[in-house]
Amino acid sequence: MRRTKEEAEKTRLKVIEAALTLFSRNGYSNTTLAMIAKEAGYSRGPIYWHFKNKDDLYQAVLAYSQEPLEALVAEAASHQQPLQAIERFASRWLELLVEDAWFRQSFEILLNKTELTEALAPTLKRERKLTRRIIDALSALVAEAQRQSLLPAAQSPESLALLIYTQLMGVTQSWLFAPRLFSLKQQRSFFVERLQTLLSLP
Repeated sequence: MRRTKEEAEKTRLKVIEAALTLFSRNGYSNTTLAMIAKEAGYSRGPIYWHFKNKDDLYQAVLAYSQEPLEALVAEAASHQQPLQAIERFASRWLELLVEDAWFRQSFEILLNKTELTEALAPTLKRERKLTRRIIDALSALVAEAQRQSLLPAAQSPESLALLIYTQLMGVTQSWLFAPRLFSLKQQRSFFVERLQTLLSLP
């Protein structure tokens, strides 16, 4: 009996979720397709049906777990009130880290559990494109805020967008590396408020 499209997609997502769990726990290099198949409850056949190899599955895992971030970038790009959009972007990024395990695991895998070798060049290219889109969306918001005299115009929009991005990535990396260092859930508002203060400096 041929599998329906719905069954095939369910299998694909189950494989991705198993890979997400194991890449986050063991790292990319220490996770095999056999381990992923066992975690998902399948043989390796369904994996090869949907993915060419482990690198292809790795890209799918990141794309799947970063969907909330992609949506956040799209929302920022279409928001009409720039300062509210910047605050929403920063607050939601940190909120997702705390509340969305798959979103959090995507950062754990990429930042702490993967050797970024040449073999992962397609993944790196994808991630750099996503970073560029984030910077562009934030730059546009900053530029609009400056146009409305809501932020000082002493710094370029791209410089302030980079400030936002690097602050968020710094908090993300620090918390994932040492989660007992601080409670991100409790400190989230503090980080967002201080970021807004930095943006308002002349």
